[in-house]
Amino acid sequence: MTVITDRPAVTPRSLITPALFSRLTARIAIDHPEHAHQADVIMEQALAFLAACAVRPTARLAPSEIVDIGWHTFILYTREYAEFCQETAGRFIHHNPTDDNQAEGGCTAADTVAVIRGLGLPVVADLWGHAADCEGSGTGKCSQCHQGCTNSPTK
Repeated sequence: MTVITDRPAVTPRSLITPALFSRLTARIAIDHPEHAHQADVIMEQALAFLAACAVRPTARLAPSEIVDIGWHTFILYTREYAEFCQETAGRFIHHNPTDDNQAEGGCTAADTVAVIRGLGLPVVADLWGHAADCEGSGTGKCSQCHQGCTNSPTK
């Protein structure tokens, strides 16, 4: 088991096998050809997001719209995703969409970026937009998932 701790000695890409990483990035390129040139970076940031969810199980964290593409892609591979969650977080990381396109509790993408940075993992600013600056904006959007989704925190 590779449960992520507060200071992982890993890179996001190393959290899954090279073969799975290739499958996921190929799927992103097929399903989102407009982002094919950055499929690897999208997937790396999605894995960093999931690592943040792993170490902060009670936080409501959210990906940016473009990082969400990687999360949605990974979820399509249900067996691999469930295995990854168990190995990385010790639990399943649920995808929790909201019905009003706003994550409960306000802007959470900025919190996610802070957790990722706190773990010493890379943050590709171009993929997170203004998430680091949206705290308290009241817009509700804050570069989150296009469905307003967050992880489903444990209590």
